[in-house]
Amino acid sequence: MQCEYFGLCGSCRLYEEGYAGQLESKSQAIKTQFSPYFSGKIDIFESKEEHYRSRAEFKIYHDDDGSFYAMNRADKQGIVKIINCSIIHEQIARIMQPLLSEIKKYEFGYKLFGIDFLTSSSGEVVASLIYHRALDEAWSVNARLIEKELGLYIIGRSRKQKIILTQDYVTETLHIKNRDYRYIHIENSFTQPNALVNEKMVSWSLEQLDNIGGDLLELYCGAGNFTIPFATQFDRVLATEISKASIIAAKRNMELNGVNNIDFVRLSAEEFTLALDGVREFRRLEGLKVSDYSLKTLFVDPPRSGLGEEPCKFAARFDHLLYISCNPETLLRDLEILDQTHDVQAMAMFDQFPYTHHLEMGVKLTRKGLS
Repeated sequence: MQCEYFGLCGSCRLYEEGYAGQLESKSQAIKTQFSPYFSGKIDIFESKEEHYRSRAEFKIYHDDDGSFYAMNRADKQGIVKIINCSIIHEQIARIMQPLLSEIKKYEFGYKLFGIDFLTSSSGEVVASLIYHRALDEAWSVNARLIEKELGLYIIGRSRKQKIILTQDYVTETLHIKNRDYRYIHIENSFTQPNALVNEKMVSWSLEQLDNIGGDLLELYCGAGNFTIPFATQFDRVLATEISKASIIAAKRNMELNGVNNIDFVRLSAEEFTLALDGVREFRRLEGLKVSDYSLKTLFVDPPRSGLGEEPCKFAARFDHLLYISCNPETLLRDLEILDQTHDVQAMAMFDQFPYTHHLEMGVKLTRKGLS
């Protein structure tokens, strides 16, 4: 990958030794860190070396020369202007500069301070224009013209305002185990940024759950990225998520894929524990009898903060545990607790964020003594 901003832009930090060098550095660090819990082979899943990000957020910088995309500097001393970015999906790269030209042409860059992009493998692009001013009908009229001219979807955002002209989502297709799964990805909600690595991550996870059977409990289910393929492995799936928008998207994605054995519930992990133990009743569980599920398998994909002590104690109840982590440090902390009751059977690292210190990990655990 060629990047003219490396060393200035704060996005990519591991670059001098190229893609292979940064991957080797991260993999060696992971092997050392997790050696107390797993001595087997850690599966390593690579990314494309460039154009892998289907989601990107840019600041907009204005000066006498016009408007520019910008990123924070690596030294945190202001911003660096960005003309081209090698890590973003080709569809986003194609549309970036034409969109700025159209914004200048229609003179509605006033108080525009950010543009977020979202795309999919089908070529759809959503551009969310974010302002420090209220947006009026004149803005909508011009934005519709740009939508038509550039062939994308535009969202207008300002404080307490969101204008959807056509649609606020793209439809992504993931190829998982010889089957295609379709997902609606809504702008301004969480989606996996690296579609190719996401496919590998879901496929590896499915292999870890093979031949377990029964029912599955999933916490932090998001919009059903893992949930929907997992439903092929279990009789029923009970999936929880605190975000209302994600639950709505998850139900749409379930219908989109013709799946009917998942119950999506808007509860936090802590709330579900209270419900399962009969400590508290929730109207959001009305019509569902949790005790009817045969829950011996738990899947978690928590935020960067990880699980923590009490959720780990809850996870220890299950015979089988699959843990996807976006933060190896909190995963390592949680394994100190889980190691008391479970053994690590398999481990993987997924290079979701090349040229940075970040990566995703997967760990399959089984209760000690369980054959």
